[in-house]
Amino acid sequence: MTGLPGAGGRASDRDVGRAGAPRTLMVRGGDVVDAGGRRRADVLVEAGTVVRVGPDLAVPTGATVLDAGGCVVLPGLVDLHTHLRQPGREEAETIETGGRAAALGGFTAVVAMPNTEPAIDSAAVATEVLLLGRSAPVEVVVAGAITVGRAGERLAPMAELAALGVRIFTDDGSGLQDGGLMLRALDYARGLGVTLAQHCEDDRLVGGGSMHEGSWSSRLGIPGVPAAAEEAMVARDLALVRASGARMHFLHLSTAGSVALLRAAKAEGLPVTAEATPHHLTLTDAECAAYDPVFKVNPPLRSDRDAAALRAAVGDGTVDAVATDHAPHAPEAKDVPFDEAPPGMLGLETALAVTVAAVGLERALAAMSWHPATIAGLDDRHGGPVAAGSAANVCVFDPGARWTVDPARLASRSRNTPFAGRTLEGRVRHTITAGEPVVVDGEAQR
Repeated sequence: MTGLPGAGGRASDRDVGRAGAPRTLMVRGGDVVDAGGRRRADVLVEAGTVVRVGPDLAVPTGATVLDAGGCVVLPGLVDLHTHLRQPGREEAETIETGGRAAALGGFTAVVAMPNTEPAIDSAAVATEVLLLGRSAPVEVVVAGAITVGRAGERLAPMAELAALGVRIFTDDGSGLQDGGLMLRALDYARGLGVTLAQHCEDDRLVGGGSMHEGSWSSRLGIPGVPAAAEEAMVARDLALVRASGARMHFLHLSTAGSVALLRAAKAEGLPVTAEATPHHLTLTDAECAAYDPVFKVNPPLRSDRDAAALRAAVGDGTVDAVATDHAPHAPEAKDVPFDEAPPGMLGLETALAVTVAAVGLERALAAMSWHPATIAGLDDRHGGPVAAGSAANVCVFDPGARWTVDPARLASRSRNTPFAGRTLEGRVRHTITAGEPVVVDGEAQR
């Protein structure tokens, strides 16, 4: 079971057709970019499916034409790591507002993290989120918790959740500290054919740290989180993967040491994948100099050396995916001293532009579209190729568009973007989910 996107669309000045009716779309004048390469082509969509791709296609009578001049047309992005907060923290985000932000960012599918209140550790809660996701402008799938209540003490009913179609399990927000329990979870996951995703952080090494442990933390007098807190758990879990043979996905890696461990594991042939975030690719611990809590995130922003290692790892494919870790917080929650603020940043609407600037267009698209679609088990309908017969989940991205990030104009209920006031290059022009134009000319259609 998955949360399928509803038929989207308010009427625009284009012919968007009758709400809910099958429609014909022509995406015209762009360059199609997918895993097969780049070529100049128009894309014709009928009733949710790509039916023709080629240069200078004839426009059928009554078709909605979406201008893609100067743009790239790509398989819709897939975010492996989105915090939608619902149920329990709707003051920060809802599935509706987070889904709208995702569509504006070019995503056609998101994986909702389970650290909600209550946690997604049962079929009942998972079903609630999936049902709410049916009205979102993107496909919403859920990650299930590994342990009950994400408390790290006993395994959640993974078979029950897997029967609903849950393919990824994680206690994200905290690392599973008990190595024996993690090994049991891996053995169980292998039998179910699902993937465990780990938030790598040794709590004893983290202590009370609020930012990266280094020269900036010493200068600012803020307790630091050492890189070893992440790397120790990466090393432990690689050993457990080796022992179990089960798949594991490493969430939001942030250090050069973690990259080195991952690279060696892949050379060994271990069944592991990993993600980095746009903010860890581009921002560093120096951002914390003003004590602004918007830059407090978990794992923390690291050093220049770490950011460079992550960019290189995304560039050469060692790190498979870029995921947003979109983590909204209500404004009052962040309006406190740095060490008291909850960690987390918005990411959905800025991710593509930030990642393209960090690693280049082709690598960014691979890391944000077809690679995460495969990891999430969504590659039957997301991630391309953009070809006749494929599901019409498509993003149209204008790489030359320049825009200044205004928190008040973002779709999220929260405002905690680290890119506020910054001018980014590249913006989504259109997003098509299941054949419906849910973003047209940069505007959400509902």
